[in-house]
Amino acid sequence: MAEPAAARLADPDVEARLARLDEVLEALASLPGPATEAVRLLTEVYGEALARVLDRADGELAARLTEDELLGHLLVLHDIHPEPAERRAARAVERLRPAVQERGGDVEWAGVEGEVARVRLTTGGGCGSGCGGGTSEVTDAVRAAVLAAAPELTAVEPLTDTAPAFVPLTTLTHRSAR
Repeated sequence: MAEPAAARLADPDVEARLARLDEVLEALASLPGPATEAVRLLTEVYGEALARVLDRADGELAARLTEDELLGHLLVLHDIHPEPAERRAARAVERLRPAVQERGGDVEWAGVEGEVARVRLTTGGGCGSGCGGGTSEVTDAVRAAVLAAAPELTAVEPLTDTAPAFVPLTTLTHRSAR
């Protein structure tokens, strides 16, 4: 009889552990001795193991592995992610799109030029920063998401469009008498 699979960590638990790991690694980096080398070697071995898993995965499994947020980040960290940076960055923008649309704007992937990602940002109806979080917050969120998904890119350039304010149709169809 097969044993039940070990319980997996929920995403918030993984995030908490990653935050703590960053703290510990920062403290460890300032210490002389073999500890830093041990962490580096361990990271290289785990990266190699992950690369071997990916090498043995068929196309469907590889796609499922890359779609998992944690695994995707690890694949990027070890520079073994099978998808090009542009595709990963475009997917990150698409994931953010519903949240930006809820704020009355929109964000669209516009491509990569060199190592710079380009996104088209639209703020709704001349709302700008006065409608509960401004364009700069949206830009910062998009920049962070794109660079996390594709750290090979060096920058994110927003191409900002402002949607026109509402203009009543009657003002366009009726001319005033002179």
